[in-house]
Amino acid sequence: MSDTQTTVAIRRLLPPLGAATALIVIFVTVLSIPLATAHDLGLTEAETVGWIMGLYGIPGLLTLVLAIRYRQPLLVTGNVFLLIFIASLGREIAWPELVGAVIVSGLAVLVLGPLGVISRLTAWLPSPIVYGLLAGAVLHFFVDLFSAVGNEPLMVGGTLAAYVLGRRFTEPRIPALLPALVVGIALAAITGEIGSAPSEVTLAPAFTAPEFSFQSIATVAPVAIVLITVQANVPSLVFLRAQGYAPPEGGLNAMSGLGTAAGSFMGPVGVSLSLPATALCAGPDAGPRSHRHWAALIAGGASLAIGLAAGLATRIAEVLPAALLTGLVGLAVLGVLAAALGNAVKGPLVLGPLFAFAISQSNLEIIELGPFFWALVGGLAISWLLERDGWQA
Repeated sequence: MSDTQTTVAIRRLLPPLGAATALIVIFVTVLSIPLATAHDLGLTEAETVGWIMGLYGIPGLLTLVLAIRYRQPLLVTGNVFLLIFIASLGREIAWPELVGAVIVSGLAVLVLGPLGVISRLTAWLPSPIVYGLLAGAVLHFFVDLFSAVGNEPLMVGGTLAAYVLGRRFTEPRIPALLPALVVGIALAAITGEIGSAPSEVTLAPAFTAPEFSFQSIATVAPVAIVLITVQANVPSLVFLRAQGYAPPEGGLNAMSGLGTAAGSFMGPVGVSLSLPATALCAGPDAGPRSHRHWAALIAGGASLAIGLAAGLATRIAEVLPAALLTGLVGLAVLGVLAAALGNAVKGPLVLGPLFAFAISQSNLEIIELGPFFWALVGGLAISWLLERDGWQA
């Protein structure tokens, strides 16, 4: 290969590298969600290591397989929507039951997809109602951001300001979470709140023996199945086709189901495509169409590396102050909250999603089933009774 050809090849790889870099920043920042959740739930360090391995290692490995096999930007991730949903359920359902419910969800995606049952389920369970529930589940993370600002106005307030300025001036070239993370760490160091580096690191993950209960499965599985398929895989596949690719739909759904079921033995994880991530690595900004799979390869390799280094990743919570992690979680879910609210109220269903949104934030519990289950039931009932035309539409 001549020098000219080498230069051209490098130039063609720069856009995929830039797209992958943005994705890696998001991967690192989103770590704050499972770390904060693990702390709240009192998980052992080995359990947290296992969860991080499942969230990052399994999707990273599957991405490498898919991108190499099909030479397409097929980036699967730990579903952030489902991760946040699980985090919001942590105080309602025991950890082994959460694991069991998500394993059932993965098996359902694996078995029901080829039978067309998932398509019928999504028609029966309108996505706006799921979005309404999800918005309610996410909201408290965003609210906690401002409580953290009140407790640590300099550190968390400065992080918030950096995020706002990043949204204004650096996106889409640089994700706003990156300057927020850098500024937050710098302010934590200035105020003397950075902890000491850990002297020992747990490398061995713990596997969780799943427990299966009607309550947990009824609460988690319908939402998890819709989030993995309707919210994640379906729109991502549509985007990929619009970019001129021919993604293997059946194989991707099977991979999602198998990855979710297998990975969840280390902690509840939903393996799926992600529309925001797909848009980054498969869109025009990722370079020539024939080279965009490199963005998925690089990002998938980074995800796998994070999973393999989960022992180090789990100790971040000991180094960074809790208030900063809380603030970063609030900023990380902002896009999820905005998307969920927008999809919940854009129609043709409005009242059902609003009921689901409100019920999901309540303490409603009937026959040992909590607010997230009744948010689905209430939203469906209201839309069926009052919004029949919109449902049919």
